[in-house]
Amino acid sequence: MRFGPPVSHVYNPLEYAMRPHHAYLRRYANGRRRVIFLGMNPGPFGMAQTGVPFGEVAHVRDWLKIEAPVGQPPQVNPKRPILGFACTRSEVSGARLWGAVADHFPRPEDFFRDHFVANYCPLVFMEESGRNCTPDKLPSSEREPLFAACDRFLASLVRILEPDWVIGVGAFAARRAEACLAKDSLQIGQILHPSPANPRANRNWRGEVRDQLAALGLC
Repeated sequence: MRFGPPVSHVYNPLEYAMRPHHAYLRRYANGRRRVIFLGMNPGPFGMAQTGVPFGEVAHVRDWLKIEAPVGQPPQVNPKRPILGFACTRSEVSGARLWGAVADHFPRPEDFFRDHFVANYCPLVFMEESGRNCTPDKLPSSEREPLFAACDRFLASLVRILEPDWVIGVGAFAARRAEACLAKDSLQIGQILHPSPANPRANRNWRGEVRDQLAALGLC
């Protein structure tokens, strides 16, 4: 696939961060999971650095107990360098999500016994300035083949993990799950995305998500 302006750089952490990503899969996706939490795509200081969805460095290293060498994308935007586990910037979304999970489950094995966290799209899109460009903002000529590939991935993930629920972390992921999995006999839900760009998330993200999960019967 090719992506044009305003996108200047595309990172694929499934390639250059393959080692920590595979460690995440081997350790935490090794059987049926009742609930899949589905994000949109990697953040520049999360999965882009660690290869783990919502992968804020400290939580991946210290709670998930994953740390491995990370390579480089073929073309690096100097305003968004890949430092791997040496990255000192914290991804707020990942810190909020994994922080809430870690506070509720003493060990990652307790959470991953029934749950898994994935992203719908594995790619990071950014402009020359370093500004993040989310997949839903791409022109339709680029978005449609991308979504077709991501739909195939999501269908495969559901076939392998056999969940009862897919919970979109944010409206975009929930919509894609509904569009892709409409014929499957599972339930689709949605929780508030933890991004600091969302004013609601900055007020009481944990409390609102707890209420949303309780309403779904999952809290």
